Amino acid sequence: MVATIRYEDIVKVPKALLHDHLDGGLRPATIVDLAAEVGHELPTTDPEALGRWFADAADSGSLERYLETFAHTVAVMQTGPALRRVARECALDLAADGVVYAEVRFAPEQHLERDLSLDEVVEAVLAGFAEGTAQAVEAGLTIRVGTLLTAMRHAARSQEIAELAVRHRDAGVVGFDIAGAEAGFPPTRHLDAFEYLQRENFHFTIHAGEAFGLPSIWQAIQWCGADRLGHGVRIVDDIAPDGSLGRLAAYVRDKRIPLELCPSSNVQTGAVASIADHPIGLLRDLRFRATVNTDNRLMSGTSMSREMALLVETFGYGWKELQWFTINAMKSAFIPFDERLRIIDEVIKPAYAKLLA
Repeated sequence: MVATIRYEDIVKVPKALLHDHLDGGLRPATIVDLAAEVGHELPTTDPEALGRWFADAADSGSLERYLETFAHTVAVMQTGPALRRVARECALDLAADGVVYAEVRFAPEQHLERDLSLDEVVEAVLAGFAEGTAQAVEAGLTIRVGTLLTAMRHAARSQEIAELAVRHRDAGVVGFDIAGAEAGFPPTRHLDAFEYLQRENFHFTIHAGEAFGLPSIWQAIQWCGADRLGHGVRIVDDIAPDGSLGRLAAYVRDKRIPLELCPSSNVQTGAVASIADHPIGLLRDLRFRATVNTDNRLMSGTSMSREMALLVETFGYGWKELQWFTINAMKSAFIPFDERLRIIDEVIKPAYAKLLA
C-alpha cells in the first residue's frame, strides 16, 4: 500500500469520468424534497437513512435488483425544474470531488410521465449542467460536463433517441448509449440507430460485458461499431490464466477500445466478487485502455475519489497509476481532440507532476 496517498489529496487531484448516470447520483435530500412535491412515496424521508437504503438495496449481487432502485430516482425527475436541479447539483458534486471532465448519461424516454417532450427533457438537463458548471467556476472549481443520451435496450426508441442526440450535439450532447438488462436484449436489436450515428459522425458507447459475457462485447464492437464499452469487465473471460489473450481481447487491446470500468458497481451487481478480484489490476498490467468510473454514485455510495482510494488500498497504486487511469479517460472522451489535449496538458499533467515530484 502507498501510505503517502491520503484521501483528501485524491479529492484535490483532477479526475476524468466517462460513465456516470444522472439518475444514479441524486443527493438523498433532493430526492426527499422532490418526492414531497410530486407525492411519491419513499422508503423513508430521512435523507441519511434514505442514502443507506439505496446502498443496501443496490448491494444485492444482481443487476436486475440493482436497477430496481431507480424507480424512486426516476419518479422524482419528471418535471423541467426537477431535472434542472438534479443536473445542476450533479455538476457541483462532481466538481467538488475534483472531477474536471465528466460525461453524464441519462435516458430521456424515462422522464416523460408529466408531459415533457423529449427535447424539453434534454434542454432542462443541459440547462442544469450549464448552471452547475457556472456555479462551480464561481466557487473556484473547474469542470466540463458532456451529456450522453441513453436508449433503453428493452424498448424500441433507440432510433428516436439517436436522432435526439444528434439534434442537440451542438448544445452539449456529446454521445449516445444503450443501457438496461443485457440478457435477452442484445445490442444488435438497435443496429439501425448505430448505423445512423455512424453516418452522422457521432460517438457512442454501449453497455456490454457487465451482466452478460463475451457475446455482448463482440456484438457491441463488431456488429454495432461501439467507440467504447460501458463496463466491459467480462473481457477478462477471453484472457487465459497465463495472461495470453484470445482473439476478441487482443482486438479490444490492439484497437485501444476504452473500457468504462466501475469497480464498486461491478461488485454490487455480481460481475465480480470483490474489489480485490476485480480484473482492473490485470487489465492495467496488460495495458488495456482501462478507465475508472462511478456508474451510480448514490447506489454505490461512492465518488471518483472513493473509487481511486479503493484501488490505492487494494492494488497499492500510487500517483503514477492514478494519472494513467485519468489520462486514459481523457483520451477516450467524446469531445474534440483539441479540447481533450488542453485538459490533459494544462490541467491533469501539471497537477500530477507536482505530486510525482
